[in-house]
Amino acid sequence: MSNDTIFSKIISKQIPADIIYEDENTLAFKDINPQAPFHALIIPKIAIATINDINASNSHLVGELYVTAAKLAKQFGFAQDGYRVVMNCNEHGGQTVYHIHLHMLAGIEMGWPPYQNTKKEQS
Repeated sequence: MSNDTIFSKIISKQIPADIIYEDENTLAFKDINPQAPFHALIIPKIAIATINDINASNSHLVGELYVTAAKLAKQFGFAQDGYRVVMNCNEHGGQTVYHIHLHMLAGIEMGWPPYQNTKKEQS
């Protein structure tokens, strides 16, 4: 898998995004296909393709993604009501961009399980 993804191009400002937060290690921007009234993607500025590629030398970045999520929840006023953060891994997990990222969703009450019509395993 290449480290040259749409997210690396957003980080380097080669393509535009609606950036809502940026610090030394993380970047957050609005999802172009929102699944909730508030839907942002939070990414590390260093490319890590999948959850399977997280290791001892880069695992601190995952914690920083969650710190950023908490900051955004306070900034946008939904920390108390609640929100959901999701990280997908590989094709069956729903990952489409191979640069780890949190989907942060808020603004509506979310149920569980999150997907009522997931594909059932074929026997």
